[in-house]
Amino acid sequence: MVKDLLVILIASSLVNNVVLSQFLGLCPFLGVSKKTNTATGMGVAVIFVITLASAVAGAIYKFILVPLDITYLQTIVFILVIAALVQFVEMFLKKFIPSLYQSLGVYLPLITTNCAVLGVALTNVQKSYGIGTGIVNGFATAVGFTISIVILAGIREKMTYNDIPESFQGMPIVLVTAGLMAIAFCGFSGLL
Repeated sequence: MVKDLLVILIASSLVNNVVLSQFLGLCPFLGVSKKTNTATGMGVAVIFVITLASAVAGAIYKFILVPLDITYLQTIVFILVIAALVQFVEMFLKKFIPSLYQSLGVYLPLITTNCAVLGVALTNVQKSYGIGTGIVNGFATAVGFTISIVILAGIREKMTYNDIPESFQGMPIVLVTAGLMAIAFCGFSGLL
């Protein structure tokens, strides 16, 4: 059991990284990765939302949707759960960490439509994970997202001091960098 959870932890965070191998959650990945402190804040918010969404969505699926035989509503229900959790995170940050709330700007509400969050909830159902295993998968996936966004933010901060050809300045060099990161993360596939 512990071995299986460890495999899920490593696979979801590194080998099957949600951003670099599944290409989910690219909007906040590219938009919030300009500074490491903002990227870290977004990563922590995503960790909280995905982990909690995995728990709540798993419980709703197991105890409500399956017994009532309405599993066809899973996508709509999961979106509603995610939206409610993001509203909670937004209110919390606005009250207790206003500087992070301001720096995340429009990308904080975009967690609601972040396909990575919904993707994890649906993956947990498709792979028949229990609630506990789903929480571990959600947490590991969110940690993988955070690792990716913080690394990209660190690289982007260093790139401001480099002489980049004009045609590659801005988003083109960011996309090239993200592609190289995806290739580098393919090296983790040998772990499992």
